[in-house]
Amino acid sequence: MLLHVIARGKIGRSPEAELVERYAKRIAWPVRLTELPEVGGRIPEPQTPFRTVLLDERGKQLGSEAFARQIEAWRDGGIRETRFVIGAADGHGDAMRGEADLLLAFGAATWPHLLARAMLMEQLFRATSILAGHPYHRAG
Repeated sequence: MLLHVIARGKIGRSPEAELVERYAKRIAWPVRLTELPEVGGRIPEPQTPFRTVLLDERGKQLGSEAFARQIEAWRDGGIRETRFVIGAADGHGDAMRGEADLLLAFGAATWPHLLARAMLMEQLFRATSILAGHPYHRAG
């Protein structure tokens, strides 16, 4: 299954960009990173069937193992692409929220978009590691 991260705004050359690239290289699954301008731009057509996850402050707060199990269920259910969408500074509109398969939050705090992108990539690496039985994730 393709893990496709779609983010508004340019990450440029930054420590966060280095983290995103580091985790992208470590993920054994196919990964695609798409950057869009703050407004407009065209999201590429998905591989179907697909699921959409919006990073949203109103979303569910899933632990790493629960997040991994959700990805596993979609993969094993024949989903070919899961899209993880990070919105612009004002977040996502109600229409996008309504169409999403999952709203995901990284806690109650507000995170900078560049850091949220790096955090998402780490959680994707962690989830795929959990599913592979790799010791990276140390369950407490």
